[in-house]
Amino acid sequence: MCVTDICEQPATWLASEIRAGRISATDAVEAYLNQIDAENDDLNAYITVIEESAREAAREADAAVDRSEELGVLHGVPIALKDLGAMKKGVRHTFGSKLFAEFEAPRSSIIVDRLEAAGAIVLGKTNTPELGHSAITTNKLVGSTASPVDRSLNAGGSSGGSAAAVGGGLAALATGSDAGGSIRIPAACCGVFGMKPSFGLVPNDSRPNGFGTKRHHTACGPLSRTVKDAALMLDMLAGHNSVDPNSVPVDCKFQKAVGQPIDDYTIAYSPALDVFDVDESVQDVIEAALPAFESAAGSVDQITVDHGTSMAELTDAVSVTFTTAVASAVERLESTMGVAFRAHPDDVSQSLLAMVEAGSEHTATDLDRTGVVRTQLYDGIQSVFETSDILVTPTLACSGFERDVDSGHVAWEDVLTWPFNVTGHPAASVPVGRTDSGRPVGMQIVGRRYGDETVLTASAALEQQLQE
Repeated sequence: MCVTDICEQPATWLASEIRAGRISATDAVEAYLNQIDAENDDLNAYITVIEESAREAAREADAAVDRSEELGVLHGVPIALKDLGAMKKGVRHTFGSKLFAEFEAPRSSIIVDRLEAAGAIVLGKTNTPELGHSAITTNKLVGSTASPVDRSLNAGGSSGGSAAAVGGGLAALATGSDAGGSIRIPAACCGVFGMKPSFGLVPNDSRPNGFGTKRHHTACGPLSRTVKDAALMLDMLAGHNSVDPNSVPVDCKFQKAVGQPIDDYTIAYSPALDVFDVDESVQDVIEAALPAFESAAGSVDQITVDHGTSMAELTDAVSVTFTTAVASAVERLESTMGVAFRAHPDDVSQSLLAMVEAGSEHTATDLDRTGVVRTQLYDGIQSVFETSDILVTPTLACSGFERDVDSGHVAWEDVLTWPFNVTGHPAASVPVGRTDSGRPVGMQIVGRRYGDETVLTASAALEQQLQE
């Protein structure tokens, strides 16, 4: 099998072939490293590539196969890690910031330990905007990341490097994190699958503030070329761990959910969550894909969400919670790492500095007031699931972003993802087609809280119907 063939195959297939000894981990790693050499200068998906470490891990993986050892489900599969949150001990970890260009992770994160325990081989760290603050991926450290679908477009953010690596064949799987759509936005921009699991399913061992992801629900999840690949990765990532005060003891069987029928599902379709202004080009692609759901489930009913809030009220609330979270993250880094972001304005994104300034001005009373609007939104979304199993929306309100657009030009109104970071519901983005101009479009699939298996079942059914 030629190099490009390996890099185009699903991770589940590659894992099976490596465990069976039909493909070596060394060949798989070399195939991906060759693809990185050929494409990364243009895509700019990786900040750091650890070639020798990956090669050594591949040799060890092959030796384990030769010795007929018990092998993990990701044995020998090359993966990428977002350079934010997913630390690997001894490897450069930049947070997407020029100020941390030389920083090395002192330990590995829980999710990295779990993936490596399952046999995955880390190829490197992927690009992200500084501290993941933006819906596009660009920074002053390495610049912008392109969508592999159209390299004049940005990969989206903040897990843009991971989405581009997977979509461009530079990794079999990649980690992402999502505080406002940071997995689903780049999935839509890069034509891949991405999922934000329910809050608390995948443990987060961040310190010193272990509670920092709660008000604006942040979750780690997969970016992959198939739904089945994502389910495989989630089975490795998820699971209760007491180090995370937000970790929940909910047991999901992600891989078993893929391939199940959805003929008894009730599917609700909201074209705009009542308040977004979705481009006609995006809406056309979404509605052209809805018959695929109808073929699998029988019917799709257009609904109103009736959350009773305006776009201005919603964006005011989310701006307060998000900018406060960003300002707090910067303050923690400054106090623990001794690096002053505001003292180096030439090395820091202006959009990040503007968020820090805005977030620093909000009071505890300002934060408390957002709870009323957030509760209204939560109640509105919950009411949908009283009669429906799945809620379907566009992922983006627009058809992507120009590659080098300034981070500050992306507005809350451009993406339909962040409401589900407010509410904590699981949500995925499935690639469903392209606009007439060739831009990729993602359909967002949302389920009940901790109904992640339902989201995967529906996503896989849609994926299959679209391929037929």
